[in-house]
Amino acid sequence: MAGPLTIAHVTPYAWEVPHEVNVLVDRVADELHARGHRVLIVAPARDQEVVRESRALMRRGPDALFAVDEPRVVAVGEVLPELPTASRRRAPGLPVDVARTVEELLQDTPIDVVHVHEPFALSTAAAALRHSRSLNVGTFHAPAERLVSMQAARRIVELLFGRLDARIASYRSTANLIGRSFPADYRVVLPGADAVPARVERGDAVRIVFTDEEERGALRVFLRALRALDPAAPWEAVVMTPRGAMPSLRVPERLRGRVRFDAPGPLVDADIVVAASNGTGPAPGVVLRAVAADAVPLASSLAVYEELLADGDRGLLFPCGEPEALAAQIGRLVANDGLRERLRAGGRDLASQLGWDRVAGDYERVYEELVSRRRETTGNPELARRMRGRARVDVDLHMHTDHSPDCATPVEVLLRTARQQGLAAIAVTDHNEVSGAFEALEKAHRFGVKVIVGEEVKTASQGEGIGLFLKEKIPRGLSLEETVAEIKRQGGVVYVPHPFDRLHAVPDYEHLLGILDDVDVLEIYNPRVAIGSFNEEAERFAAKYRILAAAGSDSHVAQGLGSVRVRMPDFDGPEEFLEGLREAEIVTKPSSLLYVQALKFLETKATPAGARRAVRDRRVRKATRNG
Repeated sequence: MAGPLTIAHVTPYAWEVPHEVNVLVDRVADELHARGHRVLIVAPARDQEVVRESRALMRRGPDALFAVDEPRVVAVGEVLPELPTASRRRAPGLPVDVARTVEELLQDTPIDVVHVHEPFALSTAAAALRHSRSLNVGTFHAPAERLVSMQAARRIVELLFGRLDARIASYRSTANLIGRSFPADYRVVLPGADAVPARVERGDAVRIVFTDEEERGALRVFLRALRALDPAAPWEAVVMTPRGAMPSLRVPERLRGRVRFDAPGPLVDADIVVAASNGTGPAPGVVLRAVAADAVPLASSLAVYEELLADGDRGLLFPCGEPEALAAQIGRLVANDGLRERLRAGGRDLASQLGWDRVAGDYERVYEELVSRRRETTGNPELARRMRGRARVDVDLHMHTDHSPDCATPVEVLLRTARQQGLAAIAVTDHNEVSGAFEALEKAHRFGVKVIVGEEVKTASQGEGIGLFLKEKIPRGLSLEETVAEIKRQGGVVYVPHPFDRLHAVPDYEHLLGILDDVDVLEIYNPRVAIGSFNEEAERFAAKYRILAAAGSDSHVAQGLGSVRVRMPDFDGPEEFLEGLREAEIVTKPSSLLYVQALKFLETKATPAGARRAVRDRRVRKATRNG
């Protein structure tokens, strides 16, 4: 790795809640800090005094946030439950003060990697992903219920997840589940579990432990199963819950001497640990902690539990929601010491993998891969030295002529308008055609405008890409990778236009990551993009990967030309062009998207072909006369 990183881990769960995701974030943050990284933990909190202290630290700047020699917890305010309940069909929105605090933190603090956990809608993690300008990693843990809740807002969730540069799943079953709805590459990184003291065989009753981390119905199933156990068998049960004894559960009198309610804690003396989720709120961390404690897990037949128990080699399973089946499995384990020992032995291979240092190392490798894809910022020092002192010129890098099927602007009109707008150079990038660019190159000297030959190429199914400094036409319909390779073969520059404008044909985020090493320039501003956040997303992407940024008017009518321009040192050829972009600035001027779109419609769709030809000839004669 290039050096220590600044990493923010963001959890959606209130930091005071002993949730297994919070435990993971806490332990991994400590391990990453021990490896030399600067780590922030960003979490909602219920303690308003802690929130006020965090916001005061933020106002003092990054140095204050990292003043302590340990991971800093930044409390951003209380977040209400994100999911609907039986009595509330619609989840509340994220509190405005929480969203604003997250935005300010990520905008004002230099961070290399923002690692969000369970980044589902209306959560702190989702807000962080929305506002992050850093490399983004997302970990999905056990999202069964949340996945169902996301389907109504599927398109929004896809856009949100599209900001992830790497996706991690804590379990293979989680990767399979979420991957069916949101396809991508999910790397599996198994969580860890805290080590516990070595087991001490007591030789008395078999201790059965239930820890209250799953949905409420799981505890009911467990207590009903205990009522069905042989009262003469040597067993006792402990329910670990922060709520204490719960009379509403109607624990029968004959169980009250054998069932104890206790505070949550390590599973030191557990022989059997029960996970009885019906599927809406599993807690696979319970199974991992049981294995780490050398206890036998007994879990309902959910995919994540089956995965961890290796289909019964490390523990027993029972059908979801069936207390009689659970009681039968508990009875087997209580009565058979050899079975318990065999299953404990089967789990020791898994237990050996549960160190938090291993989890931190796996995460660190993901960060390293992402950071390695960021561009060097030094450029070509010798070329920069030769270009020093060059006059700065205005350039428009994206426009069309009547050689494009959706444009009626003659080449001569384009060149004359470019000169009138004060543009020293333009890139002519017709759709799937270079004849207009070559015509402009041939006539450019008459208008005193430098022309870059380009083409906006439609790929088979992965959006559009632009090649600059081309020598010949690139056919449409190739894959994105093939198109990029052809641009490179010609010695051209790969320029990605309107990369996140979902109203244009654009590469998916994953496709863009696939060609990242070959992208030379990213268009971060296009005035024809109707939704400003798409341009902002392109700017964020270019910044975090340190890709050269540029802009173009994407003009289809002469009136739109120069509405945005790149002010940069004068250049000759692709190498000087790229070097000059390192010190370029993007200049915009007010323009009406509705106006230029209406002109485009009138000049193409609304005008008969014969009339278009007559208008074109008249405009060419005028432009040539004035040229």
